[in-house]
Amino acid sequence: MSTRAWPPRRDEVLSFAAVGLLAYAADLAVFTCLRGPAGVGPLTAKALSFLAGCAVAYTGNALGTYRHARVRGLRPYAVFLGVNLAGALVQLLCLAVSHYGLGLTSQRADTVSGSVIGMALGTVLRFWGTRTLVFRVIRREEGRVGSWTG
Repeated sequence: MSTRAWPPRRDEVLSFAAVGLLAYAADLAVFTCLRGPAGVGPLTAKALSFLAGCAVAYTGNALGTYRHARVRGLRPYAVFLGVNLAGALVQLLCLAVSHYGLGLTSQRADTVSGSVIGMALGTVLRFWGTRTLVFRVIRREEGRVGSWTG
């Protein structure tokens, strides 16, 4: 019998965070290059930079954080992309609630709600989704051999 591995180990969280920082840097670099020298529109630039960041995050998690997991094919990447889209929607929802629902319309309020609170909540969702839906982290009970059915 297996159970979900919760709480996660510290090294898993730190590795996930390091990969996330690299993905964020890739997203920002691609967005900046596309918006600046390439002259691409903001929505197209953001969509492409988001995909680049997802590719970096998936690769980093697959080869680093969750290298022991055996995932193959396009399905895990599609699920990973869906998890990351859900995380982005959490950020947008936090911003929308703060700005339009609560009337907190300053640039500082938008930054705090979208880029601090939204990013934190979105990251928790991404971490959970990545480890449970994409790489399916499980822990075997100590000393147990064979299936739970006997």
